[in-house]
Order: sequence, then structure tokens, then C-alpha cells
Amino acid sequence: MDVVTLVSAAVALAGAATAAVLGYWTQRRLRTLEQRNLMDAYGASLAWAAFDLQSRLFNILYGYAIDLAPGPRHGFLTTFLVNGSPEEAEYARRSTIFVLAEYLGWVEIMRRDIQFLDLGRSRTNQSVMIKISDVSSALNRMSSDSNELRLFRAQQRAIGELMVHPDGEPGRRRCLGFAEFSAKLDTDDVFRRWFQQLLADIDSLAEDVTPALPRLQRIQQHLVALIDLLDPKSERFPHFRDAFDRDRHLRAAAG
Repeated sequence: MDVVTLVSAAVALAGAATAAVLGYWTQRRLRTLEQRNLMDAYGASLAWAAFDLQSRLFNILYGYAIDLAPGPRHGFLTTFLVNGSPEEAEYARRSTIFVLAEYLGWVEIMRRDIQFLDLGRSRTNQSVMIKISDVSSALNRMSSDSNELRLFRAQQRAIGELMVHPDGEPGRRRCLGFAEFSAKLDTDDVFRRWFQQLLADIDSLAEDVTPALPRLQRIQQHLVALIDLLDPKSERFPHFRDAFDRDRHLRAAAG
């Protein structure tokens, strides 16, 4: 083998090695961008779902404090389930269960589409997953005083699966909307069975929310911590923390 042939072979080998290294780093960069895009898109949707669920729990807990305070005002459950029309009562039941189910739906979507990505390099992503687990544990937690809105982990997964829209695809999934959710409650007996106990739980809370306060407060607190991670600069929800602190102080004053 002459010198020219050896040099050509060495150049070809070096070129192949360089191409392999560049290809590896290109694929790794594209994978990182894919992770970031999915976390940004799904993280925003999860943040909104967590915010809606936290807001409804806030309405229930803040409403309890309003009911205890002197004056003609009533809280959310008293206004709509106790004193409201049948239509208002049904809306309060369904919308409360919907925001819980929608949150579980986005958790399921993240689990499906992000579980195979390397999230271990991001401390924020690790913290988000830990906080999602904390919310799940709070929903799963058993209490000798009250088990309203308690869901075992397998039930949380099942409801999340039911809420994932069938027309979605990896990277572009979405949850059922409230109209679709309500229609399935009316027409799909199998679907409705997953929510019957939860709907009954709302009526129980309207009768007396006191035994459930510690559980609901714990769930709400974990949701607030999750929102803080997903919206660290308070860009999406600039004022919700003020309302959360006001609720906490009012409930403390109510005893």
C-alpha cells in the first residue's frame, strides 16, 4: 500500500470519526430541544390544570371560612350546592370533579410522552416530578375523619387515562374539555362509574366540609408548590399567591 493510499485511508477514517461525533452531538442537542419543548408545552398545560384544581379547593376552603364569619355572605359549596338551583348544584359537582380529572389527565399525558426522555439532568424537572408525586400521595392519603376526594394511585391513573383525548398523538396530546366530559357523564355508563363516588363526595363536603379540611389543605399546598415550580416568575398566575395567603390567614382567624 503506497503513501497516498495510506493518507487517503487515514483522512477517510478521520472524516468518518468526525461525522460520527458530530452526528452524536447533533442528535443529543435535538433530543435536548425535544425534551425542552415537551416540558414547556406540557408543563404549561399542567400548570393551568393545577391552578384550576387549586382554585376550586381554594373556593371550598375559603368558602368554609366565609360561612363561619358573621354576615350574609356564603361560601362556594353553600351558595351553589345548598342554596343554589338544581342546575347550579350540578354544575358545581361536575366542574369540581372535572378540574380534578383534568389535572390527572395532564399528569398521565406527561407520564406517557416524557417518561422515555432523560429528565435526570434537570433539577427543575426532577423537582416537578417529585411534587407531582407529593400531590398523588396527598390524594391517596387515608384519613379516619374524612376520605372525600380520595383516590388510590391506580384510580388516579385510570381517571387520567379516561381524560386523555383519543385523537391526540405523542407530543400533541390534550385532555377532554368540559363539554366532552359532561357529555360522557350523561351517555357513557362505564365512564360515569369512575366518577360516581367523587360526585357523591361533593355533596358530602357541602353538608360538612370540616372533617375534610386537613386533607384538602394538604392537597392544595402541594398544588401551590407545583405551580411555583412550573411558574417560578409568576408570569402565568401573578396574583394567585396573594389569594392563597389571604385564604390561609382567614382560615386561621376562623379557628
